[in-house]
Amino acid sequence: MNALTAGFTGFLFGLGLAISNMLSPARVIGFLDLFGTWDPTLALVMGGAILVTIPGFAWAKSRKDKPWFAGEFSWPSQSEIDMPLILGAALFGVGWAIGGLCPGPAIAAMTSGSLEVIAFVAVMIASWWATDRVIAART
Repeated sequence: MNALTAGFTGFLFGLGLAISNMLSPARVIGFLDLFGTWDPTLALVMGGAILVTIPGFAWAKSRKDKPWFAGEFSWPSQSEIDMPLILGAALFGVGWAIGGLCPGPAIAAMTSGSLEVIAFVAVMIASWWATDRVIAART
């Protein structure tokens, strides 16, 4: 059931990205181009997501029973801002600005068959793998 739920949720997320045209790197780069031809579409999509997410999290946190499709709620345990978080956020932002895609939209955009998107996802996965190896070696 969890795989079916995850697959359906991923499909819904990808469909929302496609409908809002957030699978287009040009759309994302247009949003980041503050001093050129700025495109506010991504800000509207993010704003809509925030309007749904904030009350959704508040509702989920107020629940005393378990979630519908899991044994328990899984909330982040770390709340401090540390150097790995800052470096990770900076690398994410640089990659997003250069490629015009972040992980979710990149995976959904693979359906386009674009070799550039497929290469982006391959490098993204290789980077995750390498990062896991570096962290494992340090601990």
